[in-house]
Amino acid sequence: MANIDYTKAYRDHVNELGTKLSHDDALREAIGSNFVAIGKLEYHLLRSLGLIDGQLVVDVGCGSGRLAVQLAPWEKIRYLGCDIVPELLEYARGLCKRPDWNFVITDGVRIPSPDRSADFTVFFSVFTHLLHEDTFRYFRESARVLKPGGLMVISFLEFKVQNHWNIFIDSVENGKSGQHLNQFIDMEGIRSWADHSGFEVESIRSGDVFHIPIPEEIQFDNGDKQGCLGTFGQSVAVLKRKG
Repeated sequence: MANIDYTKAYRDHVNELGTKLSHDDALREAIGSNFVAIGKLEYHLLRSLGLIDGQLVVDVGCGSGRLAVQLAPWEKIRYLGCDIVPELLEYARGLCKRPDWNFVITDGVRIPSPDRSADFTVFFSVFTHLLHEDTFRYFRESARVLKPGGLMVISFLEFKVQNHWNIFIDSVENGKSGQHLNQFIDMEGIRSWADHSGFEVESIRSGDVFHIPIPEEIQFDNGDKQGCLGTFGQSVAVLKRKG
């Protein structure tokens, strides 16, 4: 099995953006476009899944704080953000202004949280860039850190969604050695990984299905708007830790 140096690839990606964009824009764009809109959709997704005061959210691959900055005004939410790029963590820490929150540099697939400590583990645009073996390792780590009944929320790419297929074709036509990996997962793979790591599948929604309840109008960078129900483009699976 080939090894991929995720840290180098992602840091190279951030550095390349820094040569083209302003400092703030580069750090926001490093985790994808629509920093505010996607962050709001992620936030409303977690609220719809029952996130309440006092719970701990472990945000793996938190990047520059797209979700964190939306959670930050919620004073009683506890939060741990993990990433492999120090510059992104520092930016997120500065945006959130939450001295009670932890932003931790990670290397590998270990989640820096005690057993049965978390209510949510979230992986937005993380498994889209990992080998399947490392994704499954994170499934097992989530099972370790989640309380019984806790939720693991993931986003992923699948071939049957047209916009996702376009990402694959772009990688085929324009890919180059060492570029950021775009990985695809099928729903049956998620069900199998869940079954073998102590989870049951609560729901799986394709990226072209509007399923996130949103109590506000959300506007994207290109002027598109979503209201009532939304989607951030990637497919979403919600998994519950078995007791």
